[in-house]
Amino acid sequence: DLGTSAVKLLLMEADGSIKNIVSKEYPLSFPNPGWSEQKPEDWWNAVVAGIKELTDGFEKDKVAGISFGGQMHGLVILDSEDNVIRPAILWNDGRTTKETNYLNNVIGKDKLSQYTANIAFAGFTAPKILWVKENEPKNFKKIAKIMLPKDYIAYKMTGVHSCDYSDASGMLLMDVKNKCWSKEMMEICDVKEEQLPKLYESFEVTGNLTESAAAELGLTTNCKIAAGAGDNAAAAVGTGTVGDGGCNISLGTSGTIFISSKEFGVDKFNALHSFAHADGCMLSAASCNKWWMDEIIGTKDYPAEQKPITDDKLGENNVYYLPYLMGERSPHNNPDARALFIGMSMDTTRADMTQAVLEGVAFAIRDSFEVARDLGINITETKICGGGAKSPLWRKIVANVLNIKVNIIESEEGPGLGGAMLAAVACGEYASVEEAAAKIVKVIDSVEPDAALAEKYDKKYAKFKQIYPTVKDLYDTLKA
Repeated sequence: DLGTSAVKLLLMEADGSIKNIVSKEYPLSFPNPGWSEQKPEDWWNAVVAGIKELTDGFEKDKVAGISFGGQMHGLVILDSEDNVIRPAILWNDGRTTKETNYLNNVIGKDKLSQYTANIAFAGFTAPKILWVKENEPKNFKKIAKIMLPKDYIAYKMTGVHSCDYSDASGMLLMDVKNKCWSKEMMEICDVKEEQLPKLYESFEVTGNLTESAAAELGLTTNCKIAAGAGDNAAAAVGTGTVGDGGCNISLGTSGTIFISSKEFGVDKFNALHSFAHADGCMLSAASCNKWWMDEIIGTKDYPAEQKPITDDKLGENNVYYLPYLMGERSPHNNPDARALFIGMSMDTTRADMTQAVLEGVAFAIRDSFEVARDLGINITETKICGGGAKSPLWRKIVANVLNIKVNIIESEEGPGLGGAMLAAVACGEYASVEEAAAKIVKVIDSVEPDAALAEKYDKKYAKFKQIYPTVKDLYDTLKA
């Protein structure tokens, strides 16, 4: 699971039992306000070190397959010698306001939706390509290969320039309906098809480890590599959210509500993303809590900070928090939006502020949830995964803010487990992803909403919903 703060590696037996888990962090840089970059070389070094540690003490020649979940939308560009041209511009980078406006307003949202089933968001890959063309023309001329973060790792392993449909559908370069690269978008972005990867299903084998990669990782060339998936799609596999009408909420660095659907559909306001699934994504979720704890309060003891937030405090908080630390995607599509607290008074406590952060993220997830409801999607329960899902308090808040049953699964390693399951399908251990999910994913606990508390949160959400439209114009002023 190639995340934004670390790569999480997981070793799984054919029956789904997890044998080992390793995590390796790497730096994240913010060269300018609202910018976000990483060096792909750092990812690869972390993967190499991580796989060696992960397989230490195991029979390395028995490693049959590898696959991935990975942060989506990031722009990785290589030259003709396979050198990385510049640091990757990440999914939560907000520099492409001009390019996004050009795509949405000059090319037009209707055309974009027709070409790709989505409109332009600042974090998507296509606006980043246009940004490089405009601001770094020398780098743009050097581009031989365009890829997404996890696909850089796959390329280092196989030498095959590949991408799966779920991740590719978040680039704004793919015709999602017809599952091919969009000729119109390639023209708009001045990109040739040979610069783009070959498209695969997530569980398809793209190649085996090359001799040099096998030597570097301490594995064998018999090891098959499967295409993998964008982190949210991989988390959906890892939580068993496959087939029709499944739902998964991820409380990772970003927050997502993921709905699997057999029917292809686009919501008319494009507030949700129509990838090879429906997806509502907020750019800051568990990262809001991390920022509040680490940077503002100055503590790593998250459970201690949540302890004073007892049941009687839920639904009674007068402090509200807008979780837009890096701008916002679904449903506001505003890279210039910023976080704010409102409603503090002299009796406001530190615990009230912490509670507001947890509730603010849940309310923002409900924003996307409401769009899905308006589309006629009836969601009565959801799985939950990601770092934030480890908090019983946060799970309870989510269940009551959304007023649905929240199912906790045995393994919270959503995208990593999903990657392992895709590799198992690619190696023929399971006939399909559905079969793997049915046999491997186990629900071990559930949080049912409390009717009285859900009603209180309904009223609080109605107030929360008014804050963003009220302050929206201020963001332009603050930016200027």
